[in-house]
Amino acid sequence: MINNIVIIGGSGAIGRAFTLQFSFSSPNATIHAFSRHQPEKVLLNVKYHTIDYQDETSIEKSALIASRETPLDMVIVATGILHDGELMPEKSQKELSAEKFHRLFEINTIVPALVAKHFLPKLNRENRSVFAALSARVGSISDNQLGGWYAYRASKAALNMVIKNAAIEISRRNKKAIIVGLHPGTVDSNLSKPFQGNVPDGKLFTPKYSVQKLLEILTTLTSKQSGKCFAWDGKEILP
Repeated sequence: MINNIVIIGGSGAIGRAFTLQFSFSSPNATIHAFSRHQPEKVLLNVKYHTIDYQDETSIEKSALIASRETPLDMVIVATGILHDGELMPEKSQKELSAEKFHRLFEINTIVPALVAKHFLPKLNRENRSVFAALSARVGSISDNQLGGWYAYRASKAALNMVIKNAAIEISRRNKKAIIVGLHPGTVDSNLSKPFQGNVPDGKLFTPKYSVQKLLEILTTLTSKQSGKCFAWDGKEILP
């Protein structure tokens, strides 16, 4: 039974969808949604908190708040950035810049790593628990056939290594914990909006559909699958 749920990045499209889905599927659970700003629309059975991703002390305090009464059964890290209006994915080496790498690694790699640092020790040790971070298929080195998107690909590949390392380490003290990366597919959100014209028919998902598919995966994973990355269709994405 899932009693204590955390969504990091609860104000984004996928984070909101996770929060809404859990509010219906686990109405008796304690649900914590963390984001930089309080959302305009709130759910009565969700506890909303603000968090400063650039301040590790804020992340540490958030972990203490969420686990104050009971250990954590499910932690979803739904943060991520592909562009911010001015910084767009690179099409060639000519567009590389330290600014892009710093910005994308900060959000896509460092934030989930620090969340893992402080939230993984709070996972339930008596029963099955899950820590899942949003990754991306383009973070797979073996799957890369097109090139481009240097900073984004590299930041997600680094995240996958963080997930693998964390899974190995936590298995030594919490045998029932599962740590995975998740590829949600191309979701209709601000992140994908500039690139939706290239998405094949039927492959642009609503946040609700993507989250439903991801939750189907999360409910069936075992500790033997910890450290891996899975796509929305349940298939493993190789490194």
